Amino acid sequence: MRIVVADDSVLLREGLQLLLAEAGHDVVAAVGDGPGFVDAVLEHRPDLAIVDVRMPPSHTDEGLRAAVAVRRAWAGARVLVLSQYVVASYADELLATGEGGVGYLLKDRVSEVAEFLDALVTVQAGGTALDPMVVRHLMGRRHDPLLALTPREREVLALMAEGRSNAAVAEALVVSLAGVEKHTQRIFAKLGLAPDDDQSHRRVLAVVRYLSAGGQAGSSG
Repeated sequence: MRIVVADDSVLLREGLQLLLAEAGHDVVAAVGDGPGFVDAVLEHRPDLAIVDVRMPPSHTDEGLRAAVAVRRAWAGARVLVLSQYVVASYADELLATGEGGVGYLLKDRVSEVAEFLDALVTVQAGGTALDPMVVRHLMGRRHDPLLALTPREREVLALMAEGRSNAAVAEALVVSLAGVEKHTQRIFAKLGLAPDDDQSHRRVLAVVRYLSAGGQAGSSG
């Protein structure tokens, strides 16, 4: 199959290319950052895309966000995420559609070559390949919907807890008002606050849940 690989570690990137080539696959592009991954996938339209989670510039969840961006732009994309650790942010969104063609494995699984290659085939065929550690982590998070929020959504909610309006939140985070409104709607949805409730009522309930979970009003400066 034709594959795009993204990892900021040159050693691992080249190692993956060698492993895939020996298995009979064709690596059509290999890049070292999230934007490069998105561009390469949308340009080459590969059978499968493999992306590391932690990449420049912040080395947090750029790869996972890039995977989500690819799936939004190309619904048929087959994406396998690799990570040294379980990074929960954006993972729910990547897996939310239930359409398959996605995978999330810890990098340790790459050393189990046969299983790793089987996972590639599963994802390329439209299935889902999840590391057992990832499954346990994500299932554990279901008990606290606040943990399903992305880092940005938590920032928005923290500012809401300070009593700031959407416009004030947008100014503080240097984003558009429309962007803040989109984040608030996602926050309400993840917290299970019904869309037919009054907007201000949902806002209060979201803040109450945040503060009840230990959030600190005024902590975001």
